[in-house]
Amino acid sequence: MEIRPFRAIRFDGDVVGDVGNCISPPYDVINSQQQQQMLYDKSDYNIVRIIQGKVKTSDNGTDNKYARAAGYLNDWLERGALKQDDKEAIYAYIQDFELKGKMVQRNSFVASAKLEPFGAVVRPHEQTLDGPIVDRLKLNKMTGAKFGLVYVVYDDPQLVADKIIERVMVSGGALIDFVDEQDVRHRLYAIDSDDDIASIVNMMGDKSCIIADGHHRYTTGLNYAKDPANNATGYQMLAFSNTSHEGLLVLATHRLVKNIEGFDARKLIENLKEDFEVTEYEFSDDAGKGQARLKSLGQMKNEQDSGNNAFVLYTGDGVFWTVVLKDIKAIDAMAAGMSDAWKSLDVAVLHKVILEKQFGIDEKRLADQTNLEYMKDTPNAIDDSIGQVDDGKKQAVFFMNPPILKQIEKVADEGEKMPQKSTYFFPKIYTGLTIDKL
Repeated sequence: MEIRPFRAIRFDGDVVGDVGNCISPPYDVINSQQQQQMLYDKSDYNIVRIIQGKVKTSDNGTDNKYARAAGYLNDWLERGALKQDDKEAIYAYIQDFELKGKMVQRNSFVASAKLEPFGAVVRPHEQTLDGPIVDRLKLNKMTGAKFGLVYVVYDDPQLVADKIIERVMVSGGALIDFVDEQDVRHRLYAIDSDDDIASIVNMMGDKSCIIADGHHRYTTGLNYAKDPANNATGYQMLAFSNTSHEGLLVLATHRLVKNIEGFDARKLIENLKEDFEVTEYEFSDDAGKGQARLKSLGQMKNEQDSGNNAFVLYTGDGVFWTVVLKDIKAIDAMAAGMSDAWKSLDVAVLHKVILEKQFGIDEKRLADQTNLEYMKDTPNAIDDSIGQVDDGKKQAVFFMNPPILKQIEKVADEGEKMPQKSTYFFPKIYTGLTIDKL
């Protein structure tokens, strides 16, 4: 892959104060007005105003959130709240976080990468939707800038970039250093030595990448570069992480079921027994509920370690069920033409053998989220999901194991895409650390 350093536009702490208050999660995880308002309140310069601005009832073709985004960008540049770095650099981006009692450090570097059509050099792994691509393209066209980072993974057992990142962390001062609401620490450093830049550029020269997060942003970049009416350079800001580095983790995304007419939990269990071994973990009080939950989730994890497809089903009637696929051939008829790598995915089994077969939730209904909501495996995700079922807001939840990185690579190697929301690379790559004005 061809990459190069660039002069990022960044928030100036002398003007905005705490730069951490100007940074935001990516636009696609700002999923409530409350979260949006919280970011608005953090700083008058928070990047949310640009990437996910408020919609007004008076909006029209000329006065809308995209026009306001361009106004904010130009105003902040004029005020000096945003300034372009004097020197070209590749940027080291380090995220420190705790997961299940263990401290983890994930390294990545941010560079400008040549936009390549999907193929041997850049491989997607998930399906995309038209709506987000249209939305991001409108933002790009109105502002003439790119804000969110596309997150990709590559493989380098020699750890060339990681060793440079570790050295820069020790020798240089951080450009940005803040802790977000999930207690993830974000640090940004400039890698501006000619030798270090050359080492990373040369290392990446023969590498291919898999998009981990940001499929819509990358696809938007491809579309934007084809538009003769803009000044697109054919390059996109990417954040790169090494699959050979131990800090790269993939978490699960659970499925909440809703709006199923005539939903009957006991009938569902009986139907599932055709294709799955079902283990029941009953409980009658809060203490028993905690134990049943632990046992069912523990069995699910053990089944994955044994190479089996397994899920935990909770419907709020005093039972957790662990369901384990009996025979992988059960998916064959419903996934004709797909590779063995794709059919072996837990998410493929869940979508085809359970959601589609039992509820008729096909690809269109999945995309529309008519009967399904996705819950990323954040620290409170399981509690929140159980609570929604107990309160009657959802009919059921399917808890899942995280996909294995090698599975993702095999599916991408086959030229196939995993179902939407199959992966959750934690933590999210935040927006506003670097901006690229075209």
